[in-house]
Amino acid sequence: MTTLLRGRLLSFKRLPQSLDDADSYSYEDDGGLLIEDGAIAATGPYADIKARAPEGVTEIDHRPHLILPGFIDMHLHFPQMQVIASYAANLLEWLNTYTFPEECRFVESAHAERIARHFYDEMIRHGTTTAVAYCSVHKTSADAYFAEAMRRNMRMVGGKVMMDRHAPQGLLDTPEMGYDETRQVIADWHGKGRNHVAITPRFAITSTPAQMEATAALAREFPDLHIQTHLSENHDEIKFTCELYPDAIDYTDIYARYGLLGPKSLFGHAIHLSEREADAMSEAGSVAVHCPTSNLFLGSGLFPLKALARREKPVRIGVATDIGGGSSYSMLRTMDEAYKIQQLLGERLNPLESYYYMTRGNAESLSLVDKIGTLDIGTEADLIVLNAAATPAMALKMEVTKSLTEELFLLQTMGDDRAVVETYVAGKPMKSTLQ
Repeated sequence: MTTLLRGRLLSFKRLPQSLDDADSYSYEDDGGLLIEDGAIAATGPYADIKARAPEGVTEIDHRPHLILPGFIDMHLHFPQMQVIASYAANLLEWLNTYTFPEECRFVESAHAERIARHFYDEMIRHGTTTAVAYCSVHKTSADAYFAEAMRRNMRMVGGKVMMDRHAPQGLLDTPEMGYDETRQVIADWHGKGRNHVAITPRFAITSTPAQMEATAALAREFPDLHIQTHLSENHDEIKFTCELYPDAIDYTDIYARYGLLGPKSLFGHAIHLSEREADAMSEAGSVAVHCPTSNLFLGSGLFPLKALARREKPVRIGVATDIGGGSSYSMLRTMDEAYKIQQLLGERLNPLESYYYMTRGNAESLSLVDKIGTLDIGTEADLIVLNAAATPAMALKMEVTKSLTEELFLLQTMGDDRAVVETYVAGKPMKSTLQ
């Protein structure tokens, strides 16, 4: 199957340093994107690509819309779709009152499979083609998550949560069970289709030292797998965690002691890092994943994105929705809130940076930029088509929008799933097929 897409093409080469940094991205005002067998075969000016396309190629004209790599969401919770928009004072109250009881339901395969279908529908509706998700403690939830990913041929990362304390009985495993079931999830799903299994201790509060040892064993056995957990989201959480691990220097040191800091380690939130912790993260190449809508919703704090990025020892950064602490599935809405957080910190996050983070930046943070996150030849054709005039209010603003960066900022500030015209997964249009 060969397809030629026509539209305005935007893809990033590196992190933009300013609004004038035209060398950081590639843009074609009338571009052509040739897709063969689910991958990008050619990209460039439409006339050139059309001339090289095989006779009778299927052509789809998306003008005047923008075609970008699909959005990547670095941290969210698949079992929390029905937890979103739950009123609570802070993280720990929210977990105990809403999240843990809801996740207990995922012991039932039928429930896990139903929510998985809705989860992937929302990803596609909002233009997210790759996500990094926590399942529940139950293997049934991971099975449902990865089976649905295979059915839709999406490149997804996820893991069965490991947790053996400080949660309801129906949400606990044991060190042995967490180890054995994670190994089985890896055997069943990793590398099948486009699936990636992540080793997933929820956070140090819900794992005993014995379970952390089991996690360390998994990390040694499967050094190529991602590791995902939470770090320094909330001051009460930090205090409680450090009380549970009194021998550690700080929160980050707990994970370091179990060999969990590395270039494929993804730490959700990481808002309140000390200089020592930021140095340790930087030296290990670990990723701090910014979850702006969640941080604001739960009152957790303001993530110092710009400060971490410009340190002498910079920290790698990803961005994410953190459903259901996060309040929107949209990466556009996510970066709108990220922009506001930097404003409150006296910093500027320009729209080119935002789109870099949502695409290539997150792909780099996942060590998957050779496969996703760009429009480079040979990468997988996970793409989105964006319309900056998707609503009457946006169309009115577009009348006075004079540049690409102004258009991107409009999309980020006012856009949501309605601005996503189409989502392509491995070259196949998916959003238009949703019910």
